Amino acid sequence: MKPHRFGDIAAFVAVVKAGSITAATNSLELTRSAVGKSIVRLETQLGLRLLNRTTRKLSLTDEGAVVYARWCQILDELEDVDATMALRRNQPTGTLKFLMPPTFGQRHVLPVLNAYLNEWPALRAELWFTDRFVDLVEDGFDLAIRIGAPKEDSQMLTRTVAWRQFVVCASPDYLARRGIPQTPRDLAGHDTIMYAVGEQPRPWRLYTDDVPHAYEGPARLDIDSYEVMREMALAGFGLTFLPNYILADELRAGTLVEVLRVHRPPPDPIRLVYPSRQHLAPRTRAFIDILAQRWESGAPWET
Repeated sequence: MKPHRFGDIAAFVAVVKAGSITAATNSLELTRSAVGKSIVRLETQLGLRLLNRTTRKLSLTDEGAVVYARWCQILDELEDVDATMALRRNQPTGTLKFLMPPTFGQRHVLPVLNAYLNEWPALRAELWFTDRFVDLVEDGFDLAIRIGAPKEDSQMLTRTVAWRQFVVCASPDYLARRGIPQTPRDLAGHDTIMYAVGEQPRPWRLYTDDVPHAYEGPARLDIDSYEVMREMALAGFGLTFLPNYILADELRAGTLVEVLRVHRPPPDPIRLVYPSRQHLAPRTRAFIDILAQRWESGAPWET
């Protein structure tokens, strides 16, 4: 279809509705000559006369009446599309495809997402829980939560909305039995519960006056689950090193007690990551705003 075809059709419909070319020029904001050329162009392309022209008025030919009715329907449908897209630009619809770390997502994202979905019944969500790196563009994700150092390229946008802080802690019962470590070197005399990926425990990163220390064990327990590590610490099996987002309730209640606080490592950013697009879908933009509003001024797990 030629670029000017829809403009010509709109001009023809406006002329018929107005009753004359002169009357149609006001609504079209075109000159009388431009409107007349649009009509002639349509008739030439179709090989049909669409209008009977007299000095006093215009009237539709039989063929003109047929195409007028059809084109009115098409223009109405186009207006419906415009109205629908305008609504979608302002209201979250469609499917939000969202990637997040399992433990963090289950504990802190799902409650927010539940409220979000209840607010927008037409919205669906497709949730992926994994700690592995996934290419968001290649796999069609709208949004991801990533924790730690950025791995994305320049095509991705990121927004830091909160922080993860690792802490060393144990149950009051364990500390009463074994004592409270005062420096990272004291860990060698304690039972510890370490996170292990495969057969390799993950060292604890601790600092003394900005000087790093890495505690590498050996541990009494090597476990590949933060949740289980917390439960074993609550049961008094030893000291553990976990992110505050999984411990906040226990630390506030005193069922776990932080030690070596002055030796905490620097916090890690919790970032929202999404493809760099000129027009961000309302479902993505709205959820980003909700998470940022809830967490940027102080996340509920901060201790």
